[in-house]
Amino acid sequence: MYPAEEGVVVRTKALIVTDGPLSRPVPVAMRYRPAGPEPVVQLCFPGGTEWSFPRTLLETGLRAPARDGDFGVWPCGRVQTIVEFHAPEGVAVVQFDSSALLRFLRRTYAATTSTVTR
Repeated sequence: MYPAEEGVVVRTKALIVTDGPLSRPVPVAMRYRPAGPEPVVQLCFPGGTEWSFPRTLLETGLRAPARDGDFGVWPCGRVQTIVEFHAPEGVAVVQFDSSALLRFLRRTYAATTSTVTR
């Protein structure tokens, strides 16, 4: 289930990377939450799974490997980006088109700028 349409929400597809022979694409809703001292990115997957981490991690991880707690983000070739989440149950690895993440970030900057200038 995806979050209600509020703030910045961008829908895209990502590839769940597994050690099996086939990885599978899934729909993902990327949400921006400017709450608290640091803006937060939320990735919402089918089945209600949600990951939240600082927007700065995504910004940095698009250019070079970056880690913040249980999350890692790094470029994978010229057009893909990996987001990795560590939990007691194991590790989840998701591959995104970098262009979708950049488009999402641009929209978060625009939303931040429009609320500051009001």
